[in-house]
Amino acid sequence: MTTRRVLITGVSGPLGARLATRLAADPGVEHVVGIDTRRPPAPLADRITFVEADLTAGELAPILQVAAPHVVIHHDITQFPEPGRSRRHLHDLNVIGTLQVLAACSELPGLRQLVVRSAAAIYGSAPDAPAFFTEDLARSATLRTRFQRDIAELERLVAAFARRHPAVVCTTLRLQPVIGTTLDSPIMSLFRSPVVPTFLGFDPRLQLLLDEDALGAIVAAVNVPVRGPVNVAADGTVSLARMLRRLGKRALPIAAPVYAPTVRALARAGVVPPIDDDVVSYLRHGRGVDTTRMRAELRFVPTRTTVEAIDAVAARLRGEREGTAAA
Repeated sequence: MTTRRVLITGVSGPLGARLATRLAADPGVEHVVGIDTRRPPAPLADRITFVEADLTAGELAPILQVAAPHVVIHHDITQFPEPGRSRRHLHDLNVIGTLQVLAACSELPGLRQLVVRSAAAIYGSAPDAPAFFTEDLARSATLRTRFQRDIAELERLVAAFARRHPAVVCTTLRLQPVIGTTLDSPIMSLFRSPVVPTFLGFDPRLQLLLDEDALGAIVAAVNVPVRGPVNVAADGTVSLARMLRRLGKRALPIAAPVYAPTVRALARAGVVPPIDDDVVSYLRHGRGVDTTRMRAELRFVPTRTTVEAIDAVAARLRGEREGTAAA
């Protein structure tokens, strides 16, 4: 069996360390190098080396040359502020960081694959959107939000790299919103909120992805090289109202003209978490993606449907609340 060396950016994020651990356990992986500006929250498993580095600082080339990876997974894509990463730095992390990663990859003669975590947010959410976006429809999407523009620019950079380096199989995974109790994302903040602000008169269809399946899709892309963008989502959709019922949450319907100022006031009062523009559009219009390429070419099938993913998270959240109450 031919073994591979793998390098992962964003290894200290909520899913990065778990991804590195899963890959290090694969007998086909010789070694994993993880890069991040922050140290991992817990010691990494054997056969994983952590390197502290800033993707935006132009210091990646010597690191990648020493690591000599056969596979690079660019996982450090950020939609929302995190500890140590302010909102004003998000564009640099997503776009300038990607540019630096690609520049360093261009100097690696042994590189075989590049797997980039992208987002289905590239399609946006709109009232006239198709029920399910196919990968080719990103070219005609209207870029309305900062994150959507960042993702579109990121994907243009990756596509240009792929044209210049045809020997490297470049895969871009467009993940639907990922949910899981270890994540501190806007969606999960809403899941933990006692009430969820909704748009009066709107009940969009939503499609999600459990965190374990997000990791599984990335591992599948490493094992089954596929060129170009691939939508990644759980089977099926669920209405927002049904999702909230399954989570045991109360909806707070707000008329569209006053939605934004009302939510800002509620967030300042600590009633609900801040909600960014992409999540606001998602809660109003929803989004579905076609997963034919994921199944047929990536040969990946998520273990949970959208409804099952919601139920799994709801059960874990109940367990957290009961544990807190018992303590």
